[in-house]
Amino acid sequence: MTKIERQNLRLIEAILFAASEPLSETQIASRLPDDIDLGDLLAGLKVFYEGRGVELVQRGQSWAFRTADDLRPLLEREIDLPRKLSKAAMETLSIIAYHQPVTRAEIEEIRGVSLSKGTLDVLFESGWIRPGRRRDSPGRPVTWRTTDSFLDQFGLENIRDLPGVNDLKAAGLLESGPAISSYSTFGELIDVHAKTEISVNKEEEPSLLPELVGDEAGMDHDPLDPEG
Repeated sequence: MTKIERQNLRLIEAILFAASEPLSETQIASRLPDDIDLGDLLAGLKVFYEGRGVELVQRGQSWAFRTADDLRPLLEREIDLPRKLSKAAMETLSIIAYHQPVTRAEIEEIRGVSLSKGTLDVLFESGWIRPGRRRDSPGRPVTWRTTDSFLDQFGLENIRDLPGVNDLKAAGLLESGPAISSYSTFGELIDVHAKTEISVNKEEEPSLLPELVGDEAGMDHDPLDPEG
C-alpha cells in the first residue's frame, strides 16, 4: 500500500469516526480526492476492523463504526423512557418494512383498520420511514419506505436481513391477526431488547409530515430497488 493510499484510509477512518450517523459513499467521497477507488478502500477498512471491539458495518448504502455484536451485551444498560411506541405504530413500521413501497391505503388494508395520521408522523420524525415515489394510480398516492436509519437502529445491513415470520412466531414475538397474516415471508421486525416506545397521537391532532407535491415526493431513491 502506498503512502497516499494509507493517508486516504486514515482520512476515511476519521470521517466515519467523527460522524454522528451512518454516511453514504457520496458523503464520504465528497471529502476525498476524485481519483480514488472508494469501494476498495471501504472493503479493505472493513476487513481491517473485523474481529475488533469496533467494526465497520454497512447499512444499506451507508457506512458506520459500530460496537462488535458479541460485545454489545456487556455494554448495554436498560433505560426506561417516557415515550412509547404503540402497537399500531409497530404494526405500521413492520408493514412498511416488509411490503415497501406501500401506500397509506395499502397499510390500512393489511391491518384491517384505519390508520391514524399521527402514526406516520411518529415514524417519519424518528427517521425510520421516508416518502417514496407516487403510485401511478388515481390520486397518485405517496408510497412509504424504510431508511438507512431504520437499518442502523435494528442492526441490519440491508432490508433482506429482516427475520422471517416463522422465526418470530416461534420466538413468541408475533400474535395472529389481520396484519400478521398478511406479512410476506420476511415477517415482522421488533426490537425486543429496547424499552423505548413512542406514543401515537390521535387522528384529530395535526399532521407534522411535510406536504408532498407532484413527483418531487419520490426523488429519494432506494438503492435496493431501482424502481424506487
